[in-house]
Amino acid sequence: MSKHTVAVLKGDGIGPEIVESAVSVLKRVGELFGTEFELRYAEIGGSAIDRFGDPLPDETLKICLDSEAVLLGAVGGPKWDDLPTDKRPEKGLLRIRKELDLYANLRPAKVWEPLISASPLREEIVRGTDMLVVRELTGDVYYGEPRGIFEEDGKKVGINTMKYTEDEIRRVVRKAFEIAKLRSKKLTSVDKSNVLEVSGLWRDIVEKEKANFPEVEVEHLYVDNCAMQVVRRPSSFDVIVTGNIFGDIISDEAGVVVGSLGMLPSASIGDRYALYEPVHGSAPDIAGQGIANPIATILSTAMMLKYSFGMGEAHNLIERSVEGVLEDGLRTPDIYSEGCKKVGTEEMTEAIIQKLGELK
Repeated sequence: MSKHTVAVLKGDGIGPEIVESAVSVLKRVGELFGTEFELRYAEIGGSAIDRFGDPLPDETLKICLDSEAVLLGAVGGPKWDDLPTDKRPEKGLLRIRKELDLYANLRPAKVWEPLISASPLREEIVRGTDMLVVRELTGDVYYGEPRGIFEEDGKKVGINTMKYTEDEIRRVVRKAFEIAKLRSKKLTSVDKSNVLEVSGLWRDIVEKEKANFPEVEVEHLYVDNCAMQVVRRPSSFDVIVTGNIFGDIISDEAGVVVGSLGMLPSASIGDRYALYEPVHGSAPDIAGQGIANPIATILSTAMMLKYSFGMGEAHNLIERSVEGVLEDGLRTPDIYSEGCKKVGTEEMTEAIIQKLGELK
């Protein structure tokens, strides 16, 4: 029996509920595929502040560094809003990404046929959409220097610096090529090379790297054109790779296109570590009510199986099980529509687990 280690960080708000749902699914996958998952629980975010006075305690970081992958719920809430910026729950998340050197953010945007009416686009346009945005996560204008607000000639001037090194670009581009090779073998690189020197370097490196992946078809799009095409022809995209600020915008746009924002998973990946979490927040207003949608976290766990543990079959089984349950008409309140059966967190989780066994 194979064995994998997972650091489990429940976090705040609905985090504990949705993470426990994902853990239940993970355990069932272990039974079906003869795999043992050693789960190592630790605190992060507001719950860590309450217990240890630190949004990312040293012990939590050590557990993550000693594990193969990290499963995270959500962090934050109004309870901690009055704390200094560097002491808030979100700082724990930012720090763990830095400490684990998670440079590639993976955001799938998939249309689930039973929920296709949730998209703001016409069904014939959005049907079949299944794209993955690979966003560089540790560079660009968010981190470049110099930055700040300065005074010149008696007037304030704001400065942010768009900066990438060759190595920073190459590693995320290479990661995107590797992922595209495992999917439909199509990669769209997004830049603004007609006006930005940084983007000129980006495109040059993509062109050089594609020689190492001859089976992958490469398309270059300027970011403004890409923003239009994601709306006009979303189903034509497979993997999109781009820088931090462009990826921030394009991935959110893609999430809106598919409609079901509460069901979006994500992964932040480096060369050694990876962290998996739902895109949505901690939703403290519904915490403890048993109505949170666990699907985004369950799908994040599916991504972990595929990208960290090489269990592609298990990943596909979870996706098919989720779709099957949706086809059966089960809906948590956030995705409920007339004619469906409204269920809570636990009932949705149990239905997915049952479907896993039926489809295996």
